[in-house]
Amino acid sequence: MLYFHHKGIVQNLIHNLKYKNHQEVGSLLGKWYAKDLETVSQIKTVSEIIPVPLHKKRLEERGYNQVTTFCEALSNELKIPHNPKLLYRSRYSKTQTKKDKENRKDIANSLFDVNFTEADHNKHFLLVDDVMTSGATLEACAKALLKIPNCKVSIVTIAYTLS
Repeated sequence: MLYFHHKGIVQNLIHNLKYKNHQEVGSLLGKWYAKDLETVSQIKTVSEIIPVPLHKKRLEERGYNQVTTFCEALSNELKIPHNPKLLYRSRYSKTQTKKDKENRKDIANSLFDVNFTEADHNKHFLLVDDVMTSGATLEACAKALLKIPNCKVSIVTIAYTLS
């Protein structure tokens, strides 16, 4: 729904959410997006909402995952459980915001894994991130989730950019 570009209002929103702990941005956007997602027929088959995780070290540094309030708002509005524990970041890496597409993909492919049980089989997961740039992080997360037998993955991001 939103296009992220340098010095634009969306960049300001995301930076306030991600780096300045303005979690109300995530809540507001989650409620807004839920209204639109309610009209998408595939949303009715989603079993759980899964945030792109931060590594424990990054979570300690920042104090929060910037997509948490967005996911929680989606969960509350759409009546779909939010599961922040299924997907995890197995390795710490420096921020990818300044890396090119190839470097992002190489790094992202080894960063994520899942901790699942048989109860997670056959589910439809809605994977959520803040900004889609190259898609490498989302692809790596989806590949990890697809280790779960017979699951399906759909993706929602707050914004996208072409840079």
